[in-house]
Amino acid sequence: MNSQLIKRYFPDITPHQEEQFARLGELYGEWNARINVVSRKDMEHLYTRHILHSLSIAKVCRFKAGAKVVDIGCGGGFPSVPLAIMFPDVEFVGVDSIGKKIKVVEGVAMGANIKNLRAVNSRAEQLGEKFDYVVSRAVTEMSKFMPWAWVLLRRGEAGTLRNGILYLKGGDLAEELALTRRKWDIYEIGSMFDDEFFETKRVVYTPYDGK
Repeated sequence: MNSQLIKRYFPDITPHQEEQFARLGELYGEWNARINVVSRKDMEHLYTRHILHSLSIAKVCRFKAGAKVVDIGCGGGFPSVPLAIMFPDVEFVGVDSIGKKIKVVEGVAMGANIKNLRAVNSRAEQLGEKFDYVVSRAVTEMSKFMPWAWVLLRRGEAGTLRNGILYLKGGDLAEELALTRRKWDIYEIGSMFDDEFFETKRVVYTPYDGK
């Protein structure tokens, strides 16, 4: 699998973006050999299980130029790295409390010439910034995640959806989402991409309505 998989589902990407996506395979291979952020088994499916999975958020919400997006618990850069390539006019911040993971994000961003992504070694609640959207991938239970995300958000509509949380999650979510006492829209990734890996994967979204 390579960047042609991305081109298949996102035919409007530019040659430069296609080149950036193509670079990710080599870059993650190099960095993962030094600092393990992707399982060896998953490295064989990097473009499907990590890059394309991250980009399902782009199928749900198109961020406007100038929007500001934070990836909480970004790990090795998913979903923030692929999204930063997809939306070059959007400011992305990847935050993780584990320094070696931030080092990988910085190295990959530099190697792929991603200039709109800043990686920060910090806890999310210590960022002291406001964002239009919070994105993340299965960091923890939603009831724990919500307080971290909520304080970082600001009102508005900096994309095709109102500002809010876009979270990648799998499995049965009904009980977990109910505990948050929020209304969530659930988007089935299996209807976006033709691969059995996505059959139980979803993007869940709730708009920000705080102060």
